[in-house]
Amino acid sequence: MKKLLYITVNSKPEELSSSKTVGRAFVNRFLEEHNDFKLEEIDLYDVNIPRLQYRYFEKRNTLINEDARNDLNEKDKKDVEKIISLCDQFRSADVYVIAAPMWSLSFPAPLKEYLDCIVQDDKTIKVTESKLEGLLNDRPRSVVYIQSSGANIPWILRPVFNKGLNYVEDIMKAMGIKQFKELLVDGTGFTEEERKEAIDKAIEEIDDVIKHIKLK
Repeated sequence: MKKLLYITVNSKPEELSSSKTVGRAFVNRFLEEHNDFKLEEIDLYDVNIPRLQYRYFEKRNTLINEDARNDLNEKDKKDVEKIISLCDQFRSADVYVIAAPMWSLSFPAPLKEYLDCIVQDDKTIKVTESKLEGLLNDRPRSVVYIQSSGANIPWILRPVFNKGLNYVEDIMKAMGIKQFKELLVDGTGFTEEERKEAIDKAIEEIDDVIKHIKLK
């Protein structure tokens, strides 16, 4: 069975988070369309994401081997095991839905820490002296990035303001995932009425985004 990995990056409960509200609507609609997928979820505010230490690596983006891990203290061992687990979970999925707010023209810090954990040599990338090759092009994979923001950002200014979105897209493509779709929840504003309007507008776009995801 194929897997949809739903990654959320907001400490708010779902009913208070615009990105998570739209993310849940997207996931539910996708699973209605594709009942051959199972859902796996990870809340980056509710899981331990290790801070990467030099002693965890034998070289750039390459974790130490099992023998070397035995020399670590218990906390460090658990951190390395968690990094491996997060990376393996990511590799096992076919469709990824990431729901995150725009913070400071980017995204909350846990997402960057998570991405650092999953970009690993011989797992999601292959690093040589001459190039970096993505390894996640072994089968069709797709990413949908759902981003909420308080302002209505004109399309001409999106390359300037959507730095976080652009970064995530670049990282995914570097790992070999060619298909990247965005679903923007712009203009959540200052009132509940503005937020609901932005959410409803984004939800109306869900079917069109799903229609353009290539699964074969």
